[in-house]
Amino acid sequence: MRITELDGLDDDALATRFRAASPANEPRLRVNFVTSLDGAVSVDGRSAGLSGPADQRVFRVLRMVCDALIVGAGTLRHEGYGALRLDERRRTWREARGYPAYPTLVVVSGDLDLAPVHPALAGAPVRPIVLTHQASRADRRSALAEVADIMVYGEEAVDLTAGVAALRERGLRQLLCEGGPHLLGALTAADLVDELCLTLSPLLAGPGAGRITAGPQPVDNAVRRLGLRDLLKAGDVLLLRYGRTG
Repeated sequence: MRITELDGLDDDALATRFRAASPANEPRLRVNFVTSLDGAVSVDGRSAGLSGPADQRVFRVLRMVCDALIVGAGTLRHEGYGALRLDERRRTWREARGYPAYPTLVVVSGDLDLAPVHPALAGAPVRPIVLTHQASRADRRSALAEVADIMVYGEEAVDLTAGVAALRERGLRQLLCEGGPHLLGALTAADLVDELCLTLSPLLAGPGAGRITAGPQPVDNAVRRLGLRDLLKAGDVLLLRYGRTG
């Protein structure tokens, strides 16, 4: 596979490249992560220590070509998420291709440890969605319902298979997940990951940090095989896109 220099693509060409990989009529769940060469998911507790201009550029473009952005509540809090807004150029790009101006934020949370005044919720340009389960606290659901649509799937844990299906029934077919590791682990266990966009940061972070995936081993213990679909390069940074095989 030929390596493409990221600097040789403007944002429109890069967006077209990712969009072509996920045709609008084909539901797709794409995950985006950055890791060090030795597998660390963070430096000093945050992924920002691994990120750089190339990764941030792809990060912004992937948001531009999705219908909904899925993130775990812990990642929303720890990574300092703000409202999911796009600049005018990106909104224009989306609307010209049949997307709404903004993607929908979907927060996955079992214990609903979320404040309704969190900027990502209270300041959202379109009403976000909180995906939880039946055993979550009713008072927290009620409070969050002031700023978000509450979707309840699963008895004591979020049923991601049912939740993803419900999102697609709402017309949110192109889904982008930005983590965190426990959410990726759960999506992998449910066999819901169609694509993984992985940035390799040219760093050795050393021991201590976790991997990009976490949580219990899937009951079936099945390995999910992906094939390399695209390879971009920016200096010493590699940006890989893997997709389902077969």
